[in-house]
Amino acid sequence: MDYLNTSVWLTIGAILALLVLSGFFSGSETALTASSRGKLRAQADKGSKGAETALKITEDSEKLIGSVLLGNNLVNILAASLATALFTRLFGDSGVALATLVMTLMVLIFAEVLPKTYAITNPETAASKVAGLIRLVIIVFAPVVAAVRLLVRGLLGLFGVKTDPDSAVLSYHEEIAGALALGHSEGTVQKEDRDRLLGALDLGHRTVEEIMLHRSQIETVNLDAPIEEIIAQCVNSTHTRLPAWKDEPENIVGVIHSRDLMREVHRLVVENGGDYGAVAELDLMSVAREPYFVPETTPLDEQMRQFLRLRRHFGLVIDEYGSLLGLITLEDILEEIVGEIEDEHDEDMPDPITRLDDGAIEIDGGMTIRDINRAMDWNLPDDEANTVAGLVIHEAQMIPEAGQIFHFHGFRFVVIERTENRLTRLRIREA
Repeated sequence: MDYLNTSVWLTIGAILALLVLSGFFSGSETALTASSRGKLRAQADKGSKGAETALKITEDSEKLIGSVLLGNNLVNILAASLATALFTRLFGDSGVALATLVMTLMVLIFAEVLPKTYAITNPETAASKVAGLIRLVIIVFAPVVAAVRLLVRGLLGLFGVKTDPDSAVLSYHEEIAGALALGHSEGTVQKEDRDRLLGALDLGHRTVEEIMLHRSQIETVNLDAPIEEIIAQCVNSTHTRLPAWKDEPENIVGVIHSRDLMREVHRLVVENGGDYGAVAELDLMSVAREPYFVPETTPLDEQMRQFLRLRRHFGLVIDEYGSLLGLITLEDILEEIVGEIEDEHDEDMPDPITRLDDGAIEIDGGMTIRDINRAMDWNLPDDEANTVAGLVIHEAQMIPEAGQIFHFHGFRFVVIERTENRLTRLRIREA
């Protein structure tokens, strides 16, 4: 009888110990998968060995999850088997049902909900604490986990599913963008902050062609014009740098900076005793700077680095054949992050968006999709087109006539004006 009592208590002790191990595995899994690698890196940089270990073991998520699940299932099955044997010995045939009920409650409460709730409240701290022990578990179970991985991949391969455990499910860019979108929807991140951060993140995914000023809107200087007219144009322009061309508008031979021009004009006038007529001797090519050409496919982040490295603020965008497409400035790139930058010399421009009483808006067809998304907090796709007019033409698979109406992406588009092959005015409303 004493032997029986001792055996019962030893079995109960083993079950409780296995439940503790099950809770450890469950909580560790939650902590390590829910923890932010950015926060763990910050803790590791401050000297936390646990955080550094957690970073290392989470690099191979497949091996981590496989080891933790193997340990968790092993202790759960063993605990259930011991409980079934114990309850059968104590209560006979009804012990199986009773063991199932008791172990389900015990595992649910003490091995799943409780440890996972604790782990999710502060995953980085919990991950740092359990990382050392989990690392040992991974080492011990490595052969079994490797065999299971091969078996799983083989089975998936039979159904044509290819697995790549080395690639993250979400890139860091998508993870951060998703966190910002979630924070904005919950009211913890202001729209302006979200736009600035997303603008910085998107620089590597966008090219200069998407934000350049089109060549039809570039103010240029004709070097064949009278010198007085050129000086007047440069002085009265709102821009400090003007591309200069000779013979034909696309033959850009230099860039005139108004400061360089005025310095040379001042020198000539002073040397000739204040006679302004001396500017007739001015050689514009001597003050013009060499033009800087930029391929249209250059990513914005790379172009910004080039501007800073070369100490330039101005580039002319060309296509693969060398034809002029437009121009881009360092300010244009910065505006993609911080929004419109205006100084005292910029002309006051009317709001490009006209808001109507029925909730619709009217815009110029050349407005970029990115600008309207930021202004209206919409999510129109910009994969196939840069401008709203381009999006309408792409979706319609034709150049619409004025008055035509289209519905796509959850919006209603009305073509208000068309000039030749350009959609110059559009009305948009959420459908």
